[in-house]
Amino acid sequence: MTDFNNLSETEIQALIDNAEKALKEKQSSKRKEVIAKIKELAASIGVAVELVEGDKKVERKTGKVAAKYRNPADASQTWTGRGLAPKWMQDLLAAGRNKAEFEIK
Repeated sequence: MTDFNNLSETEIQALIDNAEKALKEKQSSKRKEVIAKIKELAASIGVAVELVEGDKKVERKTGKVAAKYRNPADASQTWTGRGLAPKWMQDLLAAGRNKAEFEIK
């Protein structure tokens, strides 16, 4: 076992970098072995398998949500009804008004 107290910061960083690289290589190799085994097992029962990479970030295709409520005092202020209600809506509700009164029809 290495005595880290006797190593310089540069040597320790190099050791960490090398260890991370070795770990990634081992994980990649293991992944390839597992994928090959899955394909082999699937083929043994006559099934074709297509594996999709799971480490790629999926981009969400979300559009803007239409406003559902409008401030009667200022028509430029709207709210989709999602998330925390804006201050103007909170004030109106606190004054006893009903959210349905402000729905955009």
